[in-house]
Amino acid sequence: MQYFVIDEDRSAGYTGFVDAAHKWRLPGIRNCPVCKATWSGAGFAYPSVDLTPVAALADFEKARPEPIEEYERLRELVRPLLPPGALLEPGTTFGPAVGNAQGRFGSFSMSWLGALRVRREALEKLQAEGLRGLKGCRMEVRFRQRNAPELLELELLPMGRLHPDCLPPDREPPCPRCGRPRVHKPKELLLDARTFPGDLDLLRLADYSVEICTERFADACQRLGLDGLTFRPVPVA
Repeated sequence: MQYFVIDEDRSAGYTGFVDAAHKWRLPGIRNCPVCKATWSGAGFAYPSVDLTPVAALADFEKARPEPIEEYERLRELVRPLLPPGALLEPGTTFGPAVGNAQGRFGSFSMSWLGALRVRREALEKLQAEGLRGLKGCRMEVRFRQRNAPELLELELLPMGRLHPDCLPPDREPPCPRCGRPRVHKPKELLLDARTFPGDLDLLRLADYSVEICTERFADACQRLGLDGLTFRPVPVA
């Protein structure tokens, strides 16, 4: 199976801009007792997950660092609500993106954190092609214009990982207490085929914030004339 790294096509000339954030979030970790780091991840988001059944919902409304014991307590409150295969890390976000939008949008657009947005009609075309694992989630964004498109956020599950051969041989393991990674993303990626599911055409790496699709997804977008994305092939071992 051939895989591709997805990025936004900034040469397409679209002016669309979204200023929005997910409704709820886990806190970051403050002063891990082992590695002493204060940190938060930037990639895991589950816009389909509704946290309203959780008690003390206000604990999930403000981005902040907390002691690791408090982070772990809040993490376990939301775990039962996650889709199968979902992972959690400090700073994971949930629920619809809330905010404002304006401008002209192509079939796809992306945020700087990797949130992948799609126009409803484009998603329906891809689903009609039989592509697997495409979940479009509503966004609570208000447009400052008429004839605004209906944008959905695609929920990208963290599933695949990089192959150890593209990482430094003398790399430090993640912190055994908080899980903070201690290796920067390599410039040249190599995917580990053993870690990729066979039933998803769109996903996010579990160990680094990189959006990945299969050749089935890339071919369908090009054949259907869906714009807004670039596809860069990435080797697999």
